[in-house]
Amino acid sequence: MKVVLMILAVLVGLLAIVEVSLRLVFGFGNPPIYIADEKIGYLLAPNQRTKRMGNRIAINEYSMRSDAISPERTPSTLRVLLLGDSIINGGWWTDQDQTISALIATQLKTVVAEASRSVVPQIPFEDIEVLNASANSWGPRNELAYLERFGSFDAQVVVLVINTDDLFATAPTPIPVGRDRFYPSHKPPLAIIEAISRFLPYQSPPEMAAVRAEKGDRVGFNLEAIQQMQALSQDAGAEFLLLMTPLLREIGEPGPRDYEIKARNRLSELAKDQQIPYVDLLSLFNSAPEPETLYRDHIHLSPQGNQTVSEVMGRSLQPLFVGD
Repeated sequence: MKVVLMILAVLVGLLAIVEVSLRLVFGFGNPPIYIADEKIGYLLAPNQRTKRMGNRIAINEYSMRSDAISPERTPSTLRVLLLGDSIINGGWWTDQDQTISALIATQLKTVVAEASRSVVPQIPFEDIEVLNASANSWGPRNELAYLERFGSFDAQVVVLVINTDDLFATAPTPIPVGRDRFYPSHKPPLAIIEAISRFLPYQSPPEMAAVRAEKGDRVGFNLEAIQQMQALSQDAGAEFLLLMTPLLREIGEPGPRDYEIKARNRLSELAKDQQIPYVDLLSLFNSAPEPETLYRDHIHLSPQGNQTVSEVMGRSLQPLFVGD
């Protein structure tokens, strides 16, 4: 009997060590939590903080991957609202300070600090806020619904960041929340349980098949959503900018596929017709000596990729508050 108890004690001790290690080292057991929303589809649950694979993740009261904010900015603050998907959000693989929004804020604060030490140019702002409203796999219609729900937070600039796949994004749906392991609605009882689930074959909810089979002009639906976001931004007195990142397989030859070229052309035409400042990073990424270093996988950016995007966006924003 004593031997059995000793074996049980050792097993319990080992499980406790594994549990604690998974929590402290990898962040298992405390994933970012999502909430369902009929209009937006889903959002990151507000007011949560966690750490995954050593990377800090903080979600504020408006489901942004940003620090707590006031709904209205102060007159001395330049506020930029970023809308996007996992590329802007950064996911578990990006520390809070290395997200594109954080990098842009750091870059612009440096510009302000340097300008403050000179007589010209005169900069009317003392602080910079770059808000990060995003979630994994959001498309233009999710982002439009977020903007309709929460507004632009008195931002002077709204920047929509999309990737090529977003032109084909389906309508918002809450189906994944609590049913897809990548969109948990609650914390798992044990880190061990979450870790084991990562090794099981992935299956999305069967109802997602109907969502992915959405009929009609899907590209047209998403272009309409982009146009509506521009209108909402302008109605709120904000500039609206659009930036698109390419997929890794679009870099080099043979380049984007035929259906992607057609969708890209439609986006370019929309931007021209609506006078939307539009930056397509395909040519810039193509000119990089080693484009693959800009990516961590086929779509998401590496730290170097994030830095490249933030520099481009920072240069686009700088003329809005720095004089000649």
